[in-house]
Amino acid sequence: MADIVIKGADQLMHKLEVMPKSLNNALWDANFDIVQVADEEAVRELQSSTKHSSGELSSSLKYEVMEDTDGHVIGRLWSDNPVATYRELGTGLVGQESPKNLPDDVHPVYTQHPWFIPADKVDTDLHAIYGMPEIKINGKKFYRTNGQPARQFLVPAIEDAGEQGPKIIKEHIVKELGKLG
Repeated sequence: MADIVIKGADQLMHKLEVMPKSLNNALWDANFDIVQVADEEAVRELQSSTKHSSGELSSSLKYEVMEDTDGHVIGRLWSDNPVATYRELGTGLVGQESPKNLPDDVHPVYTQHPWFIPADKVDTDLHAIYGMPEIKINGKKFYRTNGQPARQFLVPAIEDAGEQGPKIIKEHIVKELGKLG
């Protein structure tokens, strides 16, 4: 009876053992790239569409890559600045009526009545910038508003990065598997 020898079996077994870790590394790195693409697009949209800005909103963006409880690698992009929420969803009746793209499980609640902003509490002329009417109450100047429309920058950036995701993931997997030889 002849002995059968499989050359490279040990190497093959080693590659199969490390492959899950290599694929996880590829997904981890790809998620970082995808989230960075979304971050860059959100910042670009903010900077190109905001006339009176200090850059505070774009610098408030944060992102992370993590593993959820099921072991899935997830990238997240967000801002903890409340202005980001107001800009993304709009405010008041105007925001409620403005077109926006929201995930199925997001149902914002909007203020249903106008509100007044004391003119001495803001450093810009809201009438000149946003067309908010100025009114005087007991000799004190206020701006009246029914809200602002949604001007989304996060959802479109995340969606676009998601469309690029499969290509980015494939590149990282090919690169990582190429290291196995």
